[in-house]
Amino acid sequence: MQRVAIVGSGGAGKTTFANELGRRTGLPVLHLDHLYWRPGWVETPEDEWRRRQRDHLVGDQWIVDGNYAGTYDLRLPFSDTIIVLAPSRWVCTFRALRRCLRHHGRAVQSPGCPERVDLSFLWWVWRYPVTTRPSLDAALADVRPDVRVVELRTRSQVREYLDQVTT
Repeated sequence: MQRVAIVGSGGAGKTTFANELGRRTGLPVLHLDHLYWRPGWVETPEDEWRRRQRDHLVGDQWIVDGNYAGTYDLRLPFSDTIIVLAPSRWVCTFRALRRCLRHHGRAVQSPGCPERVDLSFLWWVWRYPVTTRPSLDAALADVRPDVRVVELRTRSQVREYLDQVTT
């Protein structure tokens, strides 16, 4: 496990998982939200967004967390491990709302982007299983056979997986 892509819905726990996996493995962690969002929740233009990802993923060792379905082609083909965090939509929506409320006004996703209650984001989280998950499944169907794909649905599965990782 040297190049790990962590994907899943908002509120699935990707950032927390990536940080813990990075701590246990010593692999550098890249949070795609930090690359994508500019201060004030301004999106990075598509060509720059793709270039920035490519520039950060040239190394032989990394953990990258973030969904960003439009750029699966930059990460998944170069990953040796893909971890799909897939709690229920109820859990993801609750966690996303809790994060918005708990950190309201503080920049936790990306520098200069204070947390706020964003109903369109919460709606996207709720609809993820039917609107975005199919594109992830299609992308996963195209990965090389030697790529390890792990899907974790529950907190206990996450703990068990992390417990198997040597520190």
